Amino acid sequence: MNNLCIDVGYRCLNKHGEQLCGDSVQIVKNHDDSMILVLADGLGSGVKASILSTLTSKIISTMMANSMTLEDCVSTIAATLPVCKKRGIAYSTFSIISVNNNGEAEIIQYDNPKVIFLRDGKNFEYDMQTHIIGDKKIYESKITIKQDDVLIAMSDGAVYAGVGRKLNFGWKRENIINFIEENYDRKLTARTITTLLLEKCAELYAYQPGDDTTIATVKIKNHKMCNLMIGPPADPDNVDRMMALFFAKEGYHVVCGGTTSNLAARYLNKEIKTSLDYVDPEIPPIATIEGVDLVTEGVITISKVLQYAKSYLDDNSFNSEWIIKEDGASQIARILFEEATDISFFVGTAINPAHQNPDLPVHINIKINLVEELAKTLRDMGKTVELNFF
Repeated sequence: MNNLCIDVGYRCLNKHGEQLCGDSVQIVKNHDDSMILVLADGLGSGVKASILSTLTSKIISTMMANSMTLEDCVSTIAATLPVCKKRGIAYSTFSIISVNNNGEAEIIQYDNPKVIFLRDGKNFEYDMQTHIIGDKKIYESKITIKQDDVLIAMSDGAVYAGVGRKLNFGWKRENIINFIEENYDRKLTARTITTLLLEKCAELYAYQPGDDTTIATVKIKNHKMCNLMIGPPADPDNVDRMMALFFAKEGYHVVCGGTTSNLAARYLNKEIKTSLDYVDPEIPPIATIEGVDLVTEGVITISKVLQYAKSYLDDNSFNSEWIIKEDGASQIARILFEEATDISFFVGTAINPAHQNPDLPVHINIKINLVEELAKTLRDMGKTVELNFF
């Protein structure tokens, strides 16, 4: 897909009173930038629905990733899933979004609400072909994709949101389209779009969902690089090598830590301009160096970024903070979560005694632990992350 890549985000709401979600999402990403996403909605709710949807999503995603035909996938599901004694049927509805590295998306749908496709922030109606496989009517579509295209799959809990509460007939598909068009911004990530929709569903359900509700979003975006450097190298002789590799890379350049910032300024032969303006009393002020996109304090700032990152993967409850604030942690969060697709960390391993917990062995460096944990969290967001230690 040339310089294009795939951003994916999904979240689920459990039916009120249920411990398990009856919907399941499986994502298979390949090294060639292709991807398969399967959203399955199991019959009923609770444990049985969870088993049905998990089996369905895992079987389909695994078989399709191994180039099996749709007919084989559906027949395998029909032969595998247990039969509900009460209803006499055994199935899980599903939506499949497959994006290959030639810039083509395939959408396969069975009984779930129709996948929404946005182009330039507006609903785009796509053609569908009908296939009858066994007793199931399957819809298949193929679309040539481009930058900023968005595909949104959902379980039927989304279109039933509000029934008997705020809406007589639920949140119909056309209402969902109107909502996302009104709130669309091309800077929004797949995860943020998902959160917007799911929070609206929760509100319409008066925060007591009458059905399992899942939103899964796929966004096509350009690769965007970010390079973040924190800490001086263990060997002072490696400073120039570390700086040369860091500044040679394309994309954002973020420097964290007082010593690291001074080393960067010296390498660039530029002045470092510090500030005493505490935008957030908990986060040290940022500084500026010509040739560097963002200069911040080190461990305290990265600790806050890690807190935001964990929340982003969970309920995104801190979104209203980092999305608008101008402190160093918020600015880093916006770059890493919303803009960057490929992130390179340049981590100096010189130990700062101030960063050691007296309850831990002296060799355990808090800075390195923070960076490694942040890298893992970013990978869980679907980012490509590289760690370089000096």
